[in-house]
Amino acid sequence: MVACFALGRVDLQSCPTTLLAWDGSRRSRAWLATWEGPIEFEAADDDLVVDGGIAMMTSLQRMRGTKTHGEKVDFWFRVTTCFQKRDGTWKITHDHSSTPFHMDGSYRAAVDLQPEGRLA
Repeated sequence: MVACFALGRVDLQSCPTTLLAWDGSRRSRAWLATWEGPIEFEAADDDLVVDGGIAMMTSLQRMRGTKTHGEKVDFWFRVTTCFQKRDGTWKITHDHSSTPFHMDGSYRAAVDLQPEGRLA
C-alpha cells in the first residue's frame, strides 16, 4: 500500500494518529492495536476527475469494527484524494478525511450521518 503514496505527500486525517498512513509507524501500529478483529471500510458516491497527469477523487467512506474494549464503531466520513502521474505511475499526493459536525452550537462530530437512501 505504501508504494502508491508519493514522497512528500500531504496526509490530513480525522484522528490524531494519522488514521490511514499505513506506513508501519509506531503510531499507526498503536492505533490498529486498539481494534479487535478486522476494520471494515466501504466507499460510496465516488467521483473521479482526471485532467492530464492530475486526478482528484471524492467519496464517502464507512468505517466499522469493534474496539478491544467491546465498543462497536460504525460511521461515515468524507475523503478527498489527489493523484499525480509521476514517471508513468499514479501516486497519491494529498489525502484528506473529515467528519462533518453538528452546527447546533455543540460542534459535536456528526458520526450519526449516513448517505441518503442507506440504512444502517
